Amino acid sequence: MTIDSDISTLNSLIKTTLDSVKGFEEAAEHSDSGRYASTFREFAGERRQVVSLLQEEVRRLGGNPEDDSSFLAAAHRTFLDLKQALTNREDRAIINEVERGEDYLKEKYNDALREDLSPQTRSVIEQAYGSVRAGHDRASALKHSLESHS
Repeated sequence: MTIDSDISTLNSLIKTTLDSVKGFEEAAEHSDSGRYASTFREFAGERRQVVSLLQEEVRRLGGNPEDDSSFLAAAHRTFLDLKQALTNREDRAIINEVERGEDYLKEKYNDALREDLSPQTRSVIEQAYGSVRAGHDRASALKHSLESHS
């Protein structure tokens, strides 16, 4: 456990969480009926709070926090299929991709929590993960409510 590894883990989570913010913003913008737009905007706002929390911890550790997502990079692109769903403007497809992105994000936090972290950094990540997990569960419930109405 070193400060550098804590900062690296935090910055990786920041990038992935920023991907989530952008995914939700895109989903809100392209929701066919607009009926889920406010829900997606709310998710994006919650993710921004998580990003701020993680960035503050990086600053506390003396590092430079990430402030850009990897959305435009060729890195792991879980939200890539969201683009196709958005092109179709079908709420069901958008919600399916949002949930898939949430699964990926949740796994990234689980992986980070398996690392050897300082107690304070672990506490901050656990706090952020609580929000991520709650968002994941809400996205999953949204998907299942759509399935039960078909």
